[in-house]
Amino acid sequence: MEVRYFKEYSRYLNRDMEFKVYGSTGRPCLVFPCQGGRFWDWEDFGMCQIASPWIDSGKLMLITCDSIDKETWDNPGDCRQRIEQHERWYNYICEELVPRIGQLCGHRYDGQILLAGTSMGAAHAVNFFLRRPDLFNGTIALSGFYDTRLFFGEYMDDLTYRNSPVDYMRNIPTDHPYIEMINRADQFIVCVGQGAWEGPLLDSTRQLQGILESKGVRADVEIWGYDVCHDWNWWKVQWPMFLGRILDK
Repeated sequence: MEVRYFKEYSRYLNRDMEFKVYGSTGRPCLVFPCQGGRFWDWEDFGMCQIASPWIDSGKLMLITCDSIDKETWDNPGDCRQRIEQHERWYNYICEELVPRIGQLCGHRYDGQILLAGTSMGAAHAVNFFLRRPDLFNGTIALSGFYDTRLFFGEYMDDLTYRNSPVDYMRNIPTDHPYIEMINRADQFIVCVGQGAWEGPLLDSTRQLQGILESKGVRADVEIWGYDVCHDWNWWKVQWPMFLGRILDK
């Protein structure tokens, strides 16, 4: 498997940001790490190796990016400062990393980038997809939460609203052009278990599911069993199954 490491300056964050790329051809998939995680986590937990059949066959190019969750979601400081910093990271992803992925792909997959993540990474994957279906074309979200209340409580301003899918999707008109764009995506996969540490995430997933259905958004929402806990051993089962559903059709 070809693996490349990059460390490049972000004007939005005024710092160098790191990411790794696995493979050189195929469908690009941008992966967000878990809460407070780093770009190397997906590799360290064996998820890149699990995806190697698709990477080695030229069907998939995996990009693992860095988070700044410890400055934003996972930070007990001032709510406004936290969400402003998150929005800078959001702009880094959309305005800097996505065009860079286009360069690495030779622009073969403009508007066809998949998103993936587990836990907070799943929250980011769904939020980015729903906010920018013009840039992204599907997501695999495992054990995520889909509103800001878990980390921001009842604090709500214009920026927390933009990053709270259950809130902005509840208010989006059913004839909004984004609805059609979301429904054109290859696959909108949301999965959660009912076992240990999944409780709040299960509730959030069911809430999002109801809102999406009410808006006519087609999403493949799967609720797994009571033995399915919030941990890598189950994500390692789900990840290749859903990846194959998208890439092998």
